[in-house]
Amino acid sequence: MKQLDLEKTRTLIKYFIKKYRITNILLAISGGQDSIYLIKILETLKKQLNLQASYIYIDHQWKKTSKQQVKHVINYIKLIKSQIIVYQINKITLSEDECRKCRYNIIIQHAAKYKFQLIITGHNATDYIETFMQNLIKGSSIESLSNLAIKSKVFYDILMLRPLIKLNRDKIYWICKKFYLPIWSDSTNYLYRIQRNRIRQELIPYIKKYLHKNIENNIKSLLINHHYQNEYIKQSVIKLYIKSQHNKRAAISYKKINTQNFILQIKIIQLFCFDNFQIHLENSKIIKVINSINSKSISSPRIITYNNFNFFINNSWFYLSIKT
Repeated sequence: MKQLDLEKTRTLIKYFIKKYRITNILLAISGGQDSIYLIKILETLKKQLNLQASYIYIDHQWKKTSKQQVKHVINYIKLIKSQIIVYQINKITLSEDECRKCRYNIIIQHAAKYKFQLIITGHNATDYIETFMQNLIKGSSIESLSNLAIKSKVFYDILMLRPLIKLNRDKIYWICKKFYLPIWSDSTNYLYRIQRNRIRQELIPYIKKYLHKNIENNIKSLLINHHYQNEYIKQSVIKLYIKSQHNKRAAISYKKINTQNFILQIKIIQLFCFDNFQIHLENSKIIKVINSINSKSISSPRIITYNNFNFFINNSWFYLSIKT
C-alpha cells in the first residue's frame, strides 16, 4: 500500500509538470523525511522528463546542530550530483510565524530571480491537520482554516505544488526507511515552547487516546467541507461585487449590499477595499461600516476614517477615498 503511495506521488508530480509545461523546478528542502522523499522522486523524474531542478535550504540558525544539518544536506545533494542553494538567516528567532514568512519570501524571491516555474514543498497531511489546529486556536477565518491547497499561484507565472498533502507522516517515514534515505533527526521538533510541537506531541495524541481515535480523518473531512463552502462564498462575493460596482468611481451600491447575508456583506467590503486601494480592513472596522450602511437613519455621510482613507455614503453609494 505504501509502495502505491510512492507511485501516486510520482504520477501526480509528473502529471502537473506535463500539464503546465514545467521545465525548471525549485524544491524547498529541510533535510527531514518529507523533503528527502521528494528528492528521490524528483531525481527520477529529471532523467525521464529532461528537467532542470535545483534545491534550496533555509537555515534559521536556531539550533545547536544547524551547521551539522547544513553539511548533511549539502553532502547528500553532492552525492546525487545536483545543485543546492543555502540561505542563512542572521536574525535568530523562535517565532514560527516569523520564520515561515521569512522562509517563503526568500524562496519566492529566489524562484523569481532565477526563472523557476515551479516551487515544490514537502507539506504533508499531518502538517495540514496541525496547521488547522493552530489556526483554530488563533481564531482564524474560514480561509485560513483550509489554506494548504495542493497547488497555488504564488508570483506571476510561478506555481507552488504540495504533492504530499494527502499523505500522512508515518507513510512517508516508512518509504524513507524502505529505501534507506538519509533522514536528519531535527531536535527542534521536541521543543515544547514551539506551539506546533505541543500540538503534534501532546494535543493530538491526547485526543486520539481519550476522546476520538479518528480525529485526524475527521479533521480532513471537515477541511474538505470548509474548502467547498469557502469556494462557494468566494464565487458569490465576486458576482455580487461586480453587480454592485459603480461604472466610473471607486464605489459600490450599499442598497444592493445590505440585502445580503452578513458574511457576504463583510467579504464584499473586504474585496472592495483591496481591489481599489490594496488595504485589509480590520473586522471591527468592517462591522462598523456594515452597521452604518444597514442603519435606516444615516446622520453623517462619513462613516469612519482608517489610516489615510475616508469611508462615506452619498445617495445610494458607499465610497472610499484618500484623505486630502
